Amino acid sequence: MDNTSMLGRKTTEESVGLSSKTRFMVETALMVAIVLIMGNTVLGTIPTPILKASIVTVPVALAAMLIGPQAGIICGLVFGLNSFVGAFTGSSLMLSTLFSINPIGAFFTAVVARVLDATLVSFIYKALHRGKLKPASYYITGALMPIFNTVFFMGTLCLFFYNTEYVQGMVTKYNATNPFAFVVAMVGVQATVEAVIGCILAGTLGVVLSKVLHRG
Repeated sequence: MDNTSMLGRKTTEESVGLSSKTRFMVETALMVAIVLIMGNTVLGTIPTPILKASIVTVPVALAAMLIGPQAGIICGLVFGLNSFVGAFTGSSLMLSTLFSINPIGAFFTAVVARVLDATLVSFIYKALHRGKLKPASYYITGALMPIFNTVFFMGTLCLFFYNTEYVQGMVTKYNATNPFAFVVAMVGVQATVEAVIGCILAGTLGVVLSKVLHRG
């Protein structure tokens, strides 16, 4: 009897484990699909009086908040790879130009930067969610994802391409005296707008969905 009970308990535990893995795969696949849809359609941008703000980082942030760091990192990787494809399809003139100059540098700028962003912010969320800032962790994560996306993207861009003729042309255009001034002049306003939108949109969705899905 004891052996039968133990066997039944073991089977139940294995079933629960399988169910958990399946749920992770399904939910992560759903968020990946959303990243791809938003990354390749107008759904990934919100027009503002100033500019078109990208919100592709929103599903990446939600994956980190609702599913876990691994899901956030996977979505960040997909976000980066999808951007990198633009270097071949011509959908991103900048990445196409960067790829023609330095393919490895273009890969770091488009892909590695997004993975670093998702990894860092996913674990920041996990740490904040366990502490006194738990109620605000959703909004902080929603804001940090686009901020670090800009920081890492522009950081790798400057690291690999700042001294190239292509980027120096933009440096001259913005009358920048150094890499920091160049980054601020080029994407400072956009990064601020995207951070505000990410904070409100991803933060609110994170709070609502965490309650609906009963995620602590």
